[in-house]
Amino acid sequence: MDIEVTDVPDRKRYEARTGGEVAGFAEYQTTDELVVFTHTEVDSAYEGYGVGGALVRGALDDVRRRGLAVLPVCPFVKGWIQRHRDYADLVYQARTGTVSD
Repeated sequence: MDIEVTDVPDRKRYEARTGGEVAGFAEYQTTDELVVFTHTEVDSAYEGYGVGGALVRGALDDVRRRGLAVLPVCPFVKGWIQRHRDYADLVYQARTGTVSD
């Protein structure tokens, strides 16, 4: 199955398409330095064909190209990153501050 992943900024989501049809999507919110993935969904007709994995990989590759970090609120995206440690460097790490008197 040939899966194409594209960013659709006006809908705030990445879409996975195959044969011209939307097979799945990953919704997000953005800040100047961060992409927050909130929800991922794959159409039941495409489950078991690797659409979800291709979708997350394509979205994260795009985020990396843009020089942004990722906050994976969506359990699917979070789990995928945990299983693919080569993407762990994208996960947003809150900066620790130093307070002094």
